Amino acid sequence: MSNLETVQTIYNAFSRGDVETILTFLAEDVDWEYGGTSTDIPWLQPRQGRQGAAGFFAALAAVEFRSFVVKTIAEAGDVVIDLCDYDAVIRANGAEVSEQDEVHIWHFNAEGLVQRFRHKADTHLQWLAYHAEA
Repeated sequence: MSNLETVQTIYNAFSRGDVETILTFLAEDVDWEYGGTSTDIPWLQPRQGRQGAAGFFAALAAVEFRSFVVKTIAEAGDVVIDLCDYDAVIRANGAEVSEQDEVHIWHFNAEGLVQRFRHKADTHLQWLAYHAEA
């Protein structure tokens, strides 16, 4: 399976809520949300290892996705980059958040597992939604 096919398989599993399948495609020591700074947004925290990545998906339960579309996806060597559009609601306060062209960056190791992953997102937009009054 190519790295691009692996990312497509991960997104298919995501659409089913199948976190266990997603975790099988991650390196044991995956660097999840690498290079970012910590925020108080639970789903945008730097995390280490498969269990850290599992924590991302657990935190993401605070968000209800109305739509999530991977529009463009490209592979170059050990990196896959894609652009996603989504519309979502923060469950705790009902605030809506939408983003176009959120970038996801997937780095693969020699075994074909995700070694590093990062969202390039409008963190301010997400922060405003997360902190909106209910």
